[in-house]
Amino acid sequence: MSSQGNLLNWTHRIGVWEGVSYVLLLFVAMPLKHFMGYKEAVRWTGSAHGFLFVAFMIALYYSLHVGAINRKQIIRAVLLSFIPFGTFYLSFHKSVN
Repeated sequence: MSSQGNLLNWTHRIGVWEGVSYVLLLFVAMPLKHFMGYKEAVRWTGSAHGFLFVAFMIALYYSLHVGAINRKQIIRAVLLSFIPFGTFYLSFHKSVN
């Protein structure tokens, strides 16, 4: 696998984990906080999601910087990261030569 392919693989994996953390935050931690009064669920899940979101944005920026993906793919990835289950639809493998 090429270095760009490896980078895209890591970027995709980070994106999937970011998506998982977002879904857990919205559909598990938030209901636990608001319906059961368990505030710690949001604290820990939100922190993990924040870390993964920043890591995903850095991975996207670096992928753009080295030419592994283009600006259109960056915009699509960023927009999908704000939609629950959105990052599960990302596919970067088509851009690898």
